[in-house]
Parts: sequence; structure tokens; C-alpha cells
Amino acid sequence: MMKLRTRRALALAGSAVALSIALSGCSTISNLISGDAPRDEETNQVTEEAEIDIFSLKVGDCMPADAISETEQTDASVVPCSEPHGYEVYHEFELADGEFPGADAIQAEVEAQCLPAFDAFVGLPFEESALDITWYEPTESSWTEGDDRLVQCLVYDTAGDVEGTLKGAAR
Repeated sequence: MMKLRTRRALALAGSAVALSIALSGCSTISNLISGDAPRDEETNQVTEEAEIDIFSLKVGDCMPADAISETEQTDASVVPCSEPHGYEVYHEFELADGEFPGADAIQAEVEAQCLPAFDAFVGLPFEESALDITWYEPTESSWTEGDDRLVQCLVYDTAGDVEGTLKGAAR
């Protein structure tokens, strides 16, 4: 049912890196410090392609088709959803505190939360859709060292890149 599972790794930001970059403009400074992309102030949508800290990824963000890897990721590429992209973050939720649950328990929770959210987002049940999903999940180290409990559900078209959001696509 699920084709790809991607793990998120704890991102360690070094102030030395931020200080060593030549800064120009308040927006750029703010984005470098926060690790986030330039965003529209009203809609919070990404306004230009950027490489962001994985923990800055938000519901509604779109990512190029080559942005996802089966290895741990500490950063993510984002693009405006109006541009060709492979993935869109459509839902997120927190796993319950406690011991690291492991892959099987996380997948069960993904099925329990991402699939109903898929139906609400796309406008068609997952089982009837031509679209597919994947997700970011905590690693054991990001769970224990960084208190990472976030799972982010991503929708994509198996036929290739799309332009615009898949919200309400009903396909």
C-alpha cells in the first residue's frame, strides 16, 4: 500500500555556519537564521525555491520530485506549488510520547491518520485515487535526542510532476 517511507533526522544547526555566510537583506537574514524558505506573509506559502531545515517543512509546502531520499534527511528542498513539483505536504500529526514505537507501529499510525486526511484533502478515498502517499517520520535518534514526534504525510502523482496543489484534485 505505501511505497516509500522517508526518515527525518535531527537537524543540528551550527551558528558558525550562519555567521560565515555573507548576509544581504533582512528577509535573507531571517530565513538563514530560521532555516525556513521565503514565504508569503498572508498565506504562508513558499514564494521561491529554497533549501530548508527539515523541521521547517509545513503543511502546504511543495517539494521537487528529487527532494525525497530513502536515507535520513536533515534538510528539504521546497518550491512554490505553482511550479512543477513531485510532493506536497498535506497533513501532519504527532506520535504519542513514550519509547520509540518502531517502524510497524509508525506505519499503523500513518494508515490511521494519513489515509483519512488524504480523502479530506484530495476529495477521493486513497483506495480509489491515482495518487499515492509517502511520509516523513522520526528516526530513533531524533526521537530520543530531539524529542521529535512529528509525522508529515505527503501526496504525489505516480505519473510525474504536477503544477498547483493537489487539494481537491479528486483523482
